[in-house]
Amino acid sequence: MAEVLKYYLNNKYVESKTDKFYDVYNPSTGELQAKMPRCTTDEVKAAVESAHKAYAGWSATPPIKRSQVLFNMRNLLDKHMDELTMICAKEHGKNWAESQGDILKAKEGTEHASGICNLMMGDSLMDASKGYDTVLYREPLGVFVGLTPFNFPAMIPMGWMAPLCIACGNTMVLKVAGATPMTALRIADLYREAGLPEGVLNVLSCDRSGVPELIQNPVVRGVSFVGSTSVGLHVYSTAAAAGKRVQCLTEAKNHALVLNDAALDRTAAGIINAAYGCAGERCMALPTVVAEEGIADKLVAKMIELGKKLKIGPAYEKDTQLGPVYSADHKKSVTEWIEKGVQEGAKLVLDGRDCTVKGFEKGFYMGPTIFDHVTEEMSVGREEIFGPVLCVKRCKNFAHGLEIMNNSRFANGSVIYTQNGYYAREFVRYTDGGMVGINVGIPVPVGYFPFAGHKQSFFGDLHCLGKDGIRFYTESKCVTTHWFDEEEMKSTKVSTWDGTI
Repeated sequence: MAEVLKYYLNNKYVESKTDKFYDVYNPSTGELQAKMPRCTTDEVKAAVESAHKAYAGWSATPPIKRSQVLFNMRNLLDKHMDELTMICAKEHGKNWAESQGDILKAKEGTEHASGICNLMMGDSLMDASKGYDTVLYREPLGVFVGLTPFNFPAMIPMGWMAPLCIACGNTMVLKVAGATPMTALRIADLYREAGLPEGVLNVLSCDRSGVPELIQNPVVRGVSFVGSTSVGLHVYSTAAAAGKRVQCLTEAKNHALVLNDAALDRTAAGIINAAYGCAGERCMALPTVVAEEGIADKLVAKMIELGKKLKIGPAYEKDTQLGPVYSADHKKSVTEWIEKGVQEGAKLVLDGRDCTVKGFEKGFYMGPTIFDHVTEEMSVGREEIFGPVLCVKRCKNFAHGLEIMNNSRFANGSVIYTQNGYYAREFVRYTDGGMVGINVGIPVPVGYFPFAGHKQSFFGDLHCLGKDGIRFYTESKCVTTHWFDEEEMKSTKVSTWDGTI
């Protein structure tokens, strides 16, 4: 019988009063393993109020004390690495290495945040104007809300959002995906063990009826969102209109430009890894290749060869290279995209439909799929499929390939495979992508740099992680000081600008 999960409030698991639940499946077996409550509006409101109540004490806690909690948390993630990896694999379907990477990315964000004493340091200048000194401080703002997707149960809520938010002195309510909530719920309780006070971090899930309480509540100061472009645009416009800080990381259709001089074997291996890792369910996947005509046929042949060799199996078997997609509905959606690509005239050279794994016939498996001769008019090459589907477009030369890539409305990441330094430099200068790889298939920067999507892959001013993340979760305060000498203490004459010019 499926376990009925609880949400996390004030450092303990709480039973919801709702009669509505999300189903949490094990994608490797197709079995229902748990049910996640769709919290009531009153429960959502209580979580926001809990975070608001905790803010005064937590924001007054010195940064060095907050950093110690984050450092403790980092060690707990190490201690529970295998446990958390298994939870992630069983609820999402990533293979073991990918699930472990999900936890390691949460650890990376936590390590970054544990240096908060340095990260929050402001600036100062003595004699900014004669006799006047100015100091800039960075201060927390209050309650933040994190709205997270299904595809990274650890990295996004517990690597991108919670660590920097709470390290800066804020409190947070995380609305996690109902289909993959268990990893974040377990990590939340590890924060209690690390020494985080009650109410600083609360984790729940709810349906659309509870979202207005999260993004429009007057005590909420900011919202961080990861998900689809349509929903992200709605969250951005609604929350911004309510006076919140907002960062919305949305869809992508990342392209790789492969030039004739690319190292064929290594390039093909890099593309296969980037396209099919996490079953393509990540916004920095590489679902589209723009190949220069002179190398296209050979590249496609090599990718077909490598794709056929991928070992498909359950997520928690350590030799699995391609695990299942996360749900039956998503498998159906990806299948329909493949059928649409065929209807649009793309050449299906590797078909991943009707994939089964012996002993796991009810799992949500899809094999690697490759379309060749995809054109810009085909929606399969324009829109995000979010599955193990790779589209190959062809170009005449570097300029033509770059033009095809920049025609996309998304600009999360972009990649070039070449041994030519000139073209690599030109690519960096003129690509629209915010995260750029030169012979790097998944150019996600480490957490000390921002996750910097562009165009319709991001809405907001400050990206997550890096220095942007610190700025997003704090506000600046400038203090100008002037001390009177004995002569000035007797004076009654004060300049209109009082030392500010």
